[in-house]
Amino acid sequence: MALEIEGTLSQKLPVASGNSARGPWAKQEFILEYPDGNFTAKACFTAWGSDKVQELSKYQVGDKVKVSFNLKSREYNGRWYNDLQIWKIAPAGAQAPVQPAAPAYQAQPAPQAPAFQQAPAPTLEDMPAEPQGEEDLPF
Repeated sequence: MALEIEGTLSQKLPVASGNSARGPWAKQEFILEYPDGNFTAKACFTAWGSDKVQELSKYQVGDKVKVSFNLKSREYNGRWYNDLQIWKIAPAGAQAPVQPAAPAYQAQPAPQAPAFQQAPAPTLEDMPAEPQGEEDLPF
């Protein structure tokens, strides 16, 4: 599940690193403050991998950022733990790059609907004349 959130970088925790059976690893956690209704909420995100840690190093505490992340949960000894793993961090308000359209076909502009012309409001002269003589009402 991919999610996005904008907020203020409020704290960067120290980089943790080590070696595993798959090779060296690095991660850094950071706290993001974001608006939640009338209040400010905080969430702890994790930047996994040296490339993500390096990407995070471009930002300082107090910077407004937009974080794209995956929400993951895991069970350990009967308890569940959530992990917010980022896959992209960018300055807040930055637009995603626009992908160019594939040149497989040329899109045609939508046909224009004819302009709507409003008829003038009826006047008293436009009303039908009242019948002269006997009315056809039953009462």
